[in-house]
Amino acid sequence: MAKEKILVIEDDARISMGLEDDLRYEGYEVSCTPSAEEAIKTQEKNTFDLIILDIMLPGMDGFEFLRKIRNKGDNTPVIMLTAKNTEVDKIVGLEIGADDYVTKPFSTRELQARIKALLRRTRKNRNEVNELVRWTFGDIEVDFEKYEIRKRNKIIHLTAYEFSILKLFIQNRNKVLDRFYILDKVWGENVYVTTRSVDTYVAHLRKKLENNHNKPRYILSVHGVGYKFVG
Repeated sequence: MAKEKILVIEDDARISMGLEDDLRYEGYEVSCTPSAEEAIKTQEKNTFDLIILDIMLPGMDGFEFLRKIRNKGDNTPVIMLTAKNTEVDKIVGLEIGADDYVTKPFSTRELQARIKALLRRTRKNRNEVNELVRWTFGDIEVDFEKYEIRKRNKIIHLTAYEFSILKLFIQNRNKVLDRFYILDKVWGENVYVTTRSVDTYVAHLRKKLENNHNKPRYILSVHGVGYKFVG
């Protein structure tokens, strides 16, 4: 089996070298760049399975880099690294297409767990054989074979976890799913994720899919329990 390839975009040489050593030890093929501009050039010549992205970069920052690759239709999973421990940065990152985030200073063990969980989730989404090939609700079309979502014929980017949650909802339409069930099915053994993450990702799904995310039509809240999909 070919090694999975990770691109690290980090301007702090000490952190970058440490990540490169740790990830190579774990069996990944690793490329490192100190800027978003260099990362774009590197991506033109290579395909990566995952990107570790620092937000505070010289020149183009991590947010702008993420917007650029998502606007091009690049769905490579992205984990943000940020020194800012604020909800705003996390929310902005997730809204523009990050799959996960880790706040500096971070535990190497936690980052490795998140990398493994995200790569496992991405592989499962792309390779899982399922009788559910396409699903349409309202003006939204879901193509599970192409890993593609369209709203009014415009492609909507979903992160790996958002896609997994939507798929779980569709497979269990009209059923009430509690947060712990969703957590177990989507994140599995990732012990660093809590039920609050479920609420965060569902909120992002609503913003991307619902016409009015404050009054959702398809992804409904069930007070004190979890959610029900009625599409």
